[in-house]
Amino acid sequence: MGNSLKGLIEKKKKDIVKLWFEATIQTYAPDTAKFYTGQKDPFANPVGHTTAEAIPHLLDQLLSDLDSDAIKSHLDPIIRIRAAQDFSASQATAFIFKLKDVIRACLPDELKEASRLKELLAFESRIDRLGLMAFDLYMACREKIYEIAANETRNQTFRAFKRAGLIVEPSEQPPKVKGAKP
Repeated sequence: MGNSLKGLIEKKKKDIVKLWFEATIQTYAPDTAKFYTGQKDPFANPVGHTTAEAIPHLLDQLLSDLDSDAIKSHLDPIIRIRAAQDFSASQATAFIFKLKDVIRACLPDELKEASRLKELLAFESRIDRLGLMAFDLYMACREKIYEIAANETRNQTFRAFKRAGLIVEPSEQPPKVKGAKP
């Protein structure tokens, strides 16, 4: 295990998590990224806190069995935040793929060995699967946001029409028809 890619990643896990967090935060505007990195209070900085809490767990899942429920519990909060912000789908999920660069930066000498290429490709395939999971979560969140916005627009329009007297509520009693016997 110690000589495998998994073992090497686990040995450098602290550095990898730190660099992956920084790469993720750098997807925000510079002033925002500085705040997310510097502010340690989870209530003042829920985005930075959520991201910092989730990234080590996501790496653990990549190193283990890719349990979809465990992944979703850690990935969902990050993706929900990014879906509510002004990110496209590719921008919102790109932080997942930045892990590839982080791994290569943290293990440059170790990855030069030809015997590790197969392990690296397999690990990067796992990162790709995580990225696809993130994309699915992002799309589900955006669909919900659009659904909420459409419902709110419909409700506002209905209330405006009602205030203008353009909508009449149906009465409880059926209309009377001339000539009909009660």
